[in-house]
Amino acid sequence: MKIFSAEQVRAIDNYTIKNEPIASIDLMERAAMRLTGWFVKKYKTDRDVVIFAGSGNNGGDSLAMSRMLAERQYRVRCYLVSTGKKYAANCELNLERLKSGGLAEINVITGAEHLPELNDKQVIVDGIFGSGLTRKVEGLYAEVIQCINESKANVVSIDIPSGLFGEDNSDNNEKSIIRADYTPTFQFPFLSFFFRENYKFTGEWTVIDIKLHPGAIENNKSEYAVSKMSGIQHIFPQRERFSHKGTYGHALVIAGKYGMMGAAILAGKSALRAGAGLVTVHVPKLGCEIVQTAIPEAIVSIDQSEILFSKAPAMDGFHAVAVGPGIGKKPNSTKGLRALLEMCKVPMVLDADALNIISLEKELVKLLPENSILTPHPMEFDRLVGSSVDGFERHKKQIAFSKENHVIMVLKGAYTGISFPDGSYVFNMKGNPGMATGGSGDVLTGIIVSLLARGIAPGDAAVSGVFLHGLAGDLAAEKMDQEAMIASDIIDNLGEAFKIIKAKPFLHEGRGTQFIAPI
Repeated sequence: MKIFSAEQVRAIDNYTIKNEPIASIDLMERAAMRLTGWFVKKYKTDRDVVIFAGSGNNGGDSLAMSRMLAERQYRVRCYLVSTGKKYAANCELNLERLKSGGLAEINVITGAEHLPELNDKQVIVDGIFGSGLTRKVEGLYAEVIQCINESKANVVSIDIPSGLFGEDNSDNNEKSIIRADYTPTFQFPFLSFFFRENYKFTGEWTVIDIKLHPGAIENNKSEYAVSKMSGIQHIFPQRERFSHKGTYGHALVIAGKYGMMGAAILAGKSALRAGAGLVTVHVPKLGCEIVQTAIPEAIVSIDQSEILFSKAPAMDGFHAVAVGPGIGKKPNSTKGLRALLEMCKVPMVLDADALNIISLEKELVKLLPENSILTPHPMEFDRLVGSSVDGFERHKKQIAFSKENHVIMVLKGAYTGISFPDGSYVFNMKGNPGMATGGSGDVLTGIIVSLLARGIAPGDAAVSGVFLHGLAGDLAAEKMDQEAMIASDIIDNLGEAFKIIKAKPFLHEGRGTQFIAPI
């Protein structure tokens, strides 16, 4: 699924109206019907519904929804916020339809004295502003939004919370943005939905398919996408009857130091589970027996140092290298990483302490092989690139870093974002908070280096590896609850995750997420 700007979404709407063809009022009716269908699955008719409508098309959606809910025996009160501006044509028409039905109470708010009393037993529907908003909300509208936010009621925002911009909200006024519990959005999520600072506004968001014209969606270009199972199925090569371990590549994992050998075990084991034919784990001398005992299937390469990584083995025979989990930041490890970057000619994954070392020795960035995959969490990223005031600024810095240094950046988080040297960007929606546990990132590193070793292109390895990691985490959460999850549970569910990915996509597309669509 592509992610579009508000302007592009309006263009797609207009194309659909012209080329389906369908009247704009009928497209609004279709959207309201889908929205109402979502609502009746979420709330029973014993809840009073209070709907706030603006004068634009978002108001038209909410007025149409008011009529449909009233027809379904919901007790509906509708409040039209009016500052004297002329209503949009479809808003006006839906207001007349609502009046003629006579099933819902209709009120007009022209001043603060008309604000209703709200309580936590009601469900409030926010249809004040849509995605076309370009200015901070002020005046009467801000007072209405404040009234809603102070109500403690369940709030549903149509398409986008009123007051929230579709992309950059760094200069927005948080007090004048609806704080929704749920945001059912039409056809595509907005970019702002993916950043942590906006979760308090969107709540749980979901995408409602309103059947916009596929030709318009295809022809409108976007640098942004969301990964989908059907979009990565082709990435994993079929294992051939006469293949052998050499067919599936040899991955090198450089990880671990004294007190951190678990990182080497997790990364090495996940690399094996992700399908590499051979995996060598390079560890300090003290780690040899630990790794051979914990992962008998792995080959062990022994560093010259007793306690830390100081020198990588010769690169002959390896098809991909991962470095960083648990190696520390001592001077000898810094020298070892520098030498590795200077000699490595195969695809690389850099994680954890490898990134922390580069943050301290910034000139090492220039040694990164083209299309290397970097997998920082936000704090590691900030150390590498500099701090950011919010997720959106960090996101823009991530894109700039990938373009400038010709690398792929996997910024881990609730919606892990993957940036590419050409400026394109893919969000992942698999995974859950149970994966916020020590070692989860080491598992991801092992998965990605395994896919690289198998000959999968770096961009595909990053996208499919993150998806596979998240799906395995979702399977683990289903079995044992998020609270009890540890990183090795993700590894234990990689086999079932592969099965699901290889199955027909429509059987499993929605597992463990809100919405997934093709890259």
